[in-house]
Amino acid sequence: MKQTRPFPKARVTRKAEISIKNGHPWVYEDEITSTEGELPNGCIVDVYSPKDSWLGAGLLSLHSKIRIRILSSNANETFSGQFWIRRVGYALDLRRSVMGEYYPSCCRLIFGEADGLPGLTVDCFGDLLVSEVLSYGIDMRKDQIYRALKERLSLDGVNIRGIWERNTSSLREKEGLETFSGWYAGDLFPEDCGSALTEITENGIRYAVDVENGQKTGFFLDQKYNRLRIQQLARGRRVLDCFTHTGSFAMNAAAGGAEKVTAVDISSFAIESARQNLVLNGLEGRVETVCADVFELLNEKLRDRSDRYDMIILDPPAFTKSRSTVDSASRGYKQINMAAMRLLPRGGILATCSCSHFMTESLFEKMLASAARDAGVSVKILEKRQQAPDHPVLLGVDETSYLKFYILQIV
Repeated sequence: MKQTRPFPKARVTRKAEISIKNGHPWVYEDEITSTEGELPNGCIVDVYSPKDSWLGAGLLSLHSKIRIRILSSNANETFSGQFWIRRVGYALDLRRSVMGEYYPSCCRLIFGEADGLPGLTVDCFGDLLVSEVLSYGIDMRKDQIYRALKERLSLDGVNIRGIWERNTSSLREKEGLETFSGWYAGDLFPEDCGSALTEITENGIRYAVDVENGQKTGFFLDQKYNRLRIQQLARGRRVLDCFTHTGSFAMNAAAGGAEKVTAVDISSFAIESARQNLVLNGLEGRVETVCADVFELLNEKLRDRSDRYDMIILDPPAFTKSRSTVDSASRGYKQINMAAMRLLPRGGILATCSCSHFMTESLFEKMLASAARDAGVSVKILEKRQQAPDHPVLLGVDETSYLKFYILQIV
């Protein structure tokens, strides 16, 4: 006799069944063929195959094209409060084991689907957490999750003074959620959590982090070990750091003994942030900052050849956020990489990356090969790197594998 389950039911297509069995946790709106029971937004719903085989249970989002986000394939799971406590515990246990000195005060604690908490991102900067919620069902349960985070971190000796919610993405509107940014207003913290500014130390370098005004959650933690690799390679080199943002790659190069470092960004806010970080680390005399369009600057340096560089770092924002714009994005990536390859001498190092999962590794390498061919140079791949392990990749879920970081040599 089959066990009676308390959740409403959704039957899905064969395509969705295969996807779920292969480990992908999303069921799209057009993959649902029938439903049974009441389906309030954000509820737990059971997912069945076309032949009525139970596949798992997940969170329902009535306004999203991603209609169900699978949470578990354990038929005994009841999704009580203990479920969320366990999920948070698993995520923090992983960070403690892989992030060493950076746990928890300088790492990503929760990375959405990769941690079984779909649509949720939580970063820790010093004594502050920054969260982004992009799932209706998780938004309904965030109080439980935040409480579990605070209590678990307290056991680890960390007193979190507040959670800044960066819920400004337009994806929230597709979930039927409002967009906003501000302190979490639950009963875990006082109404006034103090300043939205904090400080972290990474690779021996101090950063002022503005969780209110900085990009994304305030600081890009995913490049932590790629920045360290630049620090190790930069000694004696003349370095051009493009799209410098907070000056992180530039400062790592300077700390590694670079002969000269120039940091460039089109954003005056980013350049000012970089300058503040340079002062914080006593590196203001070792790094030149330039507020300029990187595309224009690279072309200008190709024309006048007045500056010599033997290491160039390209860390641009995502040029594409959808499959439909991959071709145009590839042209943008090619333009800057070709210019950098032409600027570098034989033996020069190019560190180049993409943070869009739509720009796959194969597409990125194809672009690099085309750029090298048109630049008239030969290129050797020294290293292929990715995001830090606090941003784990879930096999079968391509969206969790997004950062490609290549270290190349002109030969």
